[in-house]
Amino acid sequence: MKIADLITWFEEWANPAWCESWDNCGWQIEPGVLQENARVLVCLTPTLAVMQEAIALRANLIFAHHPLIFSPPKSLRSGEAIAEMARLAFTHNIGIYSAHTNFDQVQDGTADVLAQILELQEVTPIVPTHSELGYGRVGMLKPSLKLQELLATIQTRLAPPNLIFSPTADLQQTISRVAVLGGSGASFISAVVKTDAQAYLTSDCKFHQFQESRDRGLILIDAGHYATERPACDRLVQKFRSFDLDWVQLSHKDEDFRQFFA
Repeated sequence: MKIADLITWFEEWANPAWCESWDNCGWQIEPGVLQENARVLVCLTPTLAVMQEAIALRANLIFAHHPLIFSPPKSLRSGEAIAEMARLAFTHNIGIYSAHTNFDQVQDGTADVLAQILELQEVTPIVPTHSELGYGRVGMLKPSLKLQELLATIQTRLAPPNLIFSPTADLQQTISRVAVLGGSGASFISAVVKTDAQAYLTSDCKFHQFQESRDRGLILIDAGHYATERPACDRLVQKFRSFDLDWVQLSHKDEDFRQFFA
């Protein structure tokens, strides 16, 4: 399959026109690879480590969730990360394509995959945007779980380096309705409360957002940005493998960007 055909298929599924105004979905760098047979390295974040991996594996497309460029740089200078990525992309003929907030909304996107990992049923978007699509997912646990069991399930299935949850939460409380949103989802707390979810799995939550959730009767669970979005990248690899690609692989050089001192 040509890279152009792969991107056409993807954009029919997750239209880049759905991305938010602050976002930058679609081609980040296209050095003239559209008619090449696709050799794809999928990653969460396009970094120099991922680029070096792509070069070593002779990939010609880095397909990333996070954009390389969020806002137009005012200059490109040697030694700067974006400039080096651009230089290497053109030198080695490797395209960089990002699917961000458009991919968040679709079936089998970041939120949908989280809901599937937790085996939620009767799932609907937290905030609908298009027909049957939207940001986040909320659904039922069947059977219900104790909060302690839910936290253990999240720890086992997502393997976050650190799992944070609301203060004074009763670990023996029965949880039957759960909301999920991969990545930075604290701004959706008010919308989640309206869904009657008892617990909300997301990431990048601040001190006072835990306080707000507690005061509004919502158990906030922060599993980290990487752990909540990386599974959707793996799902992309599985989907791409159903096509006639020369080669596709999930990056082994993706980084969490955080370490926790034990």
